[in-house]
Amino acid sequence: MKKRVFSGIQPTGDIHIGNYLGAIQHWVKIQHEYDSIFCVVDLHAITVPQDPKILKAKIREVAGLLFASGIDPKVASVFVQSHVHEHSELTWILNCYIPMGWMQRMTQFKEKSQKQKAEASTALFDYPALMAADILLYNTDVVPVGEDQKQHVELARAVAQRFNSIYGETFTLPKAVIAKAGARIMGLDDPTQKMSKSEEQPGRAIDLLDSPDDIRGKIMRATTDSLRELRFDEDRPGINNLLVIYEQFTGQGREEIEARFEGRGYVDLKRELAEVVVESLRPVQTRYRELTADPTRIDRLLVEGANKVRPLAAKTLALVRDRVGVG
Repeated sequence: MKKRVFSGIQPTGDIHIGNYLGAIQHWVKIQHEYDSIFCVVDLHAITVPQDPKILKAKIREVAGLLFASGIDPKVASVFVQSHVHEHSELTWILNCYIPMGWMQRMTQFKEKSQKQKAEASTALFDYPALMAADILLYNTDVVPVGEDQKQHVELARAVAQRFNSIYGETFTLPKAVIAKAGARIMGLDDPTQKMSKSEEQPGRAIDLLDSPDDIRGKIMRATTDSLRELRFDEDRPGINNLLVIYEQFTGQGREEIEARFEGRGYVDLKRELAEVVVESLRPVQTRYRELTADPTRIDRLLVEGANKVRPLAAKTLALVRDRVGVG
């Protein structure tokens, strides 16, 4: 039997090339290798305030971009987290087995709560427990995540081990997998900061639905440095980031890329990179427009995805409830 992979994406902000290169393309490649489950995690999204109308629209947009990028609903299960209530119920049960000390060590809460201060919600603190439930509900073997989410997968593994030690074999122990390349695309305006969906700076990210002119403009304004040589060098974050994006979209090796731009200037690289990105995203944008031409199509696919995974979730939750003696 194939091993199972689970990963999720929040329906907030705009999906950008960092998400595409670091996560979505990886999901497309592995969907045939694993029993693949991909989730639009709307319950995670509401750990911070959201406009309800925008959130509903973003759920459809994110799902549409997953399908447009190559996730095949006949192969992989794609669904909305809140459509499968077992996620919420398992979260509560897991909370009863996660010590406060484990949660207090979560670095993402520390970072996000500093911005929100006293307004930080209990749900934001409990975010890792919900993520653990997402993963453990489907007896997940592999969880592809960014470096910033690795700690949360480790917590899921720890609570699974603790539960199993008390009640016997119940959960599969998940393993975090981080893509070696493309997992960390940096901001165009500030290459020392990761390209992020939550940032509001208009020049930081290239969104998957950006127009060709917008893509060209953002790349031409991207921060570089005052040196001349075009080569991969992490000590030169601006030019290194542009070359990494070029590498990821073209699939060319680093020596080949450096040879291609030898003796050429930053403007040459930016112009060529802009066209590479425009042409790479063109089929995604075309498929997205086709998908959204029928306003009900994405909803239907999401219902089908939820129907596929719900029996797995119900089976796991029934076992957990029996083990702890509730229900």
